[in-house]
Amino acid sequence: MEWWQALILGLVEGITEYLPVSSTGHLVVMQRLIGIEASEAANAYAVAIQAGAILAVLTLYRGRIQQMAAGLLGRDAEGAHLLRTLIVAFVPAAVLGLAFDEMIERYLFGIWPVVAAWAAGGVLLLVLQGRLALVTGSALETLSLRAGFVIGVAQCAALWPGVSRSLATILGGLAVGLSLSATVEFSFLLGLLTLGAATGYKTLKSGAVMLDAYGPMPLAIGFVVAWIAAMLAVRWMVAQLSKYGLGIFAWWRLGMAAIVGALHWSGSI
Repeated sequence: MEWWQALILGLVEGITEYLPVSSTGHLVVMQRLIGIEASEAANAYAVAIQAGAILAVLTLYRGRIQQMAAGLLGRDAEGAHLLRTLIVAFVPAAVLGLAFDEMIERYLFGIWPVVAAWAAGGVLLLVLQGRLALVTGSALETLSLRAGFVIGVAQCAALWPGVSRSLATILGGLAVGLSLSATVEFSFLLGLLTLGAATGYKTLKSGAVMLDAYGPMPLAIGFVVAWIAAMLAVRWMVAQLSKYGLGIFAWWRLGMAAIVGALHWSGSI
């Protein structure tokens, strides 16, 4: 892998990881566009550079992280409850992801599955747009363990590349009665556990293959670029949602589905 390929993939990962458009889907397509063929090393690289996006949320939401750390030590009841809720929400996708990891890579890490997921998610957002605009919802502190589990079940849909973990968890959070700002924050925090576990698992499983294929420098470049890009993207997303809601992401998804589907059908990728 060349340095410029790593830079592009880091940008794509950082920009799309926390937006409801699917970073995995974008990375799968971008790898093909810049000449990186599907392989165990390519799939592992796409997951490994998520560490940069994880660091971005750790940086931007350090106040919440400190609150949960205090809760873990018995010094903050609210932080302890939030941490328990995040763990409960994390479990469903962790179990299914471990059980079906190889099957997902074999059958779903392709252009057409991603295009289908992009299109379906875009249509769903357009259908729900009017209802989502009317949602007021409650604060994050009111989220129960049961509601957290429901969000975790919703997150399982994102095991299909192109669905988007952010989209699934945001819709799950709104469905259980959280406000849009609260469900976005919960989605970001849940991403720390989900992405952290996925990154660690994939690195242990395929890290040697990835390093043998690409070397350490592309990994370092992808990590740093993803970190910076994710911090900017998270700030933009929060501002965007407060003004315009989720509608722009519906058109983003449909546009990507149309463009990538046409390119793949024509044999360009």
